[in-house]
Amino acid sequence: MTRVALFISGGGSNMLSLVESMTGDHPARPCLVLSNRADAGGLAKAEALGIATEVVDHRPHKGDRAAFETELQSVLMRHSPDLICLAGFMRVLTEGFTSQWEGRMLNIHPSLLPKYKGLHTHQRALDAGDTEAGCTVHEVTAKLDDGPILGQARVPVEADDTAETLAARVLAQEHILYPAVLKRFVSGDKTPLYLP
Repeated sequence: MTRVALFISGGGSNMLSLVESMTGDHPARPCLVLSNRADAGGLAKAEALGIATEVVDHRPHKGDRAAFETELQSVLMRHSPDLICLAGFMRVLTEGFTSQWEGRMLNIHPSLLPKYKGLHTHQRALDAGDTEAGCTVHEVTAKLDDGPILGQARVPVEADDTAETLAARVLAQEHILYPAVLKRFVSGDKTPLYLP
């Protein structure tokens, strides 16, 4: 059984969709939900489901990412995950960390990569006049929002969309795409999954 650590920074809706999928004949189970924020709403949700939680606050390590990542790694070793799923984890991880988890760390990003790496993806799609937006699950590498694409879901942009309305529709697709990709990935299938 593949042990999955989930990293969050907020409410944890993607974390919940992943956890809820890891039941029955699914080849993975959650072993840890970790946040860089003690006030992340997702922590209480994970605890309510009986999943171990940890907090590694990034603020005491201001300006020293290596120290933050060393603490992350130390916490991870206590829980022995096989795989990390970043699920709304709002910290950039350096090569020092990502190289240790190469091929064993996934992320979901709210754009159709390689478009709109980084933040404010929905507003950027609207500003560009795009007719579709979406989300991407990819393997994590040292480059921001890079790495092999494992799946994408497309969402049409509507004429009256705001960044908020578009984000809500993309998020609904994230909750479908990420669990589907995770199950394929832990079963050994890295073929990209494209949802209409």
